[in-house]
Amino acid sequence: MQNLTGFLSYAGYFIVALGVLIAVHEFGHFWVARRLGVKVLRFSIGFGRPLLRHTARSDGTEYILATVPLGGYVKMLDEREGDVPTDQRHLAFNRQTLWKRCAIVAAGPLFNFAFAIAVFWGLLVAGETGDRPLVGEVTSRSAAAAAGFAQGDEILQVGDRRTPTWESAVFALMAEALDGEDLAVRVRDAAGQEAVHHLAGSALASLPENPAILSALGLSQARPLLPAVIGEVVPGGAADAGGLLAGDRVIEADGEAVATWQAWVDLVRQHPERALRVRVQRGEAELDLTITPRRQEEQGQSVGKIGAAVAVPETLFEGYRTLVRLGPVDALGAATAKTLDMSWLMLRVVGRMVTGQSSVNNLSGPISIAETAGKTAGYGLSAFLKFLAVVSISLGVLNLLPIPVLDGGHLLYFLIEGVKGSPLSERAQEQGMRIGIALLAGLMTLAFYVDISRLLG
Repeated sequence: MQNLTGFLSYAGYFIVALGVLIAVHEFGHFWVARRLGVKVLRFSIGFGRPLLRHTARSDGTEYILATVPLGGYVKMLDEREGDVPTDQRHLAFNRQTLWKRCAIVAAGPLFNFAFAIAVFWGLLVAGETGDRPLVGEVTSRSAAAAAGFAQGDEILQVGDRRTPTWESAVFALMAEALDGEDLAVRVRDAAGQEAVHHLAGSALASLPENPAILSALGLSQARPLLPAVIGEVVPGGAADAGGLLAGDRVIEADGEAVATWQAWVDLVRQHPERALRVRVQRGEAELDLTITPRRQEEQGQSVGKIGAAVAVPETLFEGYRTLVRLGPVDALGAATAKTLDMSWLMLRVVGRMVTGQSSVNNLSGPISIAETAGKTAGYGLSAFLKFLAVVSISLGVLNLLPIPVLDGGHLLYFLIEGVKGSPLSERAQEQGMRIGIALLAGLMTLAFYVDISRLLG
């Protein structure tokens, strides 16, 4: 039942996300077409049977919400698709000048980019809290270790990009690593001294184009250590039976010092049904207790559980978080730069996949997108909006690819028309459309295959 609820939740957020982004894209075509004097016959979100339909009295435009939420379309008056009354021919799409047709077709992807800029701008103006890029453990004999990174370093700048948060640092590393050249990274060490470390281009060239780049480099995010203080004791559990109380600090177990909550959890898990001699600090006194973790099966293994939760200090994350806030003008520049950066990165990754330089595992199909939609919605409105912005950029980039059927394919036809002085023949356009449909079908099949492969591990 829980799995079903989770699936329905993910599916719901996926439909909401897709509906919003499709509406943005199609509204771009719709709005520009109307402004340039083209008659719009239908504005549809989704394909298939209409669920909701409204016809505007002023101009007869149909507005439809359809059953299959995997796309949408704007149908314009066009002599190639049917008879057009003589008095309305000047309103037909095919009668417009080349620049007007280009503007109408390009408007969809451009509105996707504009939506992303608006989201990033709003988040920057409102202020966004992120994790400071503080380095945790550095893996020995890794690219990061060879460059001189050390625990406690704060990453200030990657190449020419400032990195106030881990999110910006990871993105900068992904973008810069594609060049395969030595990369300068400015850091501030735990003592407050700044230095520049150089990551070797030979090491960067083989790294993944996703957040796993961090571990591949040998870097990890510094996280605050939780003290082994009991926050809550489950009545009737092993901790309750052994005499543990909320507020107790575990300082020793079976003769070993316990410094952190994670160390205490690991010890308990390793000793199912085995008595542990535990020393705790309670107020000013130290007490010796005996606690026997109860056996539980977890992913095919027997582990110990005592029924206790950690106490999280209110000041735990002080020094690990930072607020990024900009004025309206600066935020617009930063949001535009971020959108352009992400668009260029996506385009480069697509190019590398086509040439075999990157793994097809960078593809995300509907299953992965639905899962991410549900997870980001669970993290809060800010995370969900950023997810929408990233997917909107992806839709914009995808639609501008010069593949017939997509907006980029139509723009390619218009470019050829501008060069040769006349449109491509109907036959040539139809053949191009068949090729485009085949390419898109292959891409969708591959994306589904990658999604299912991830699910199956």
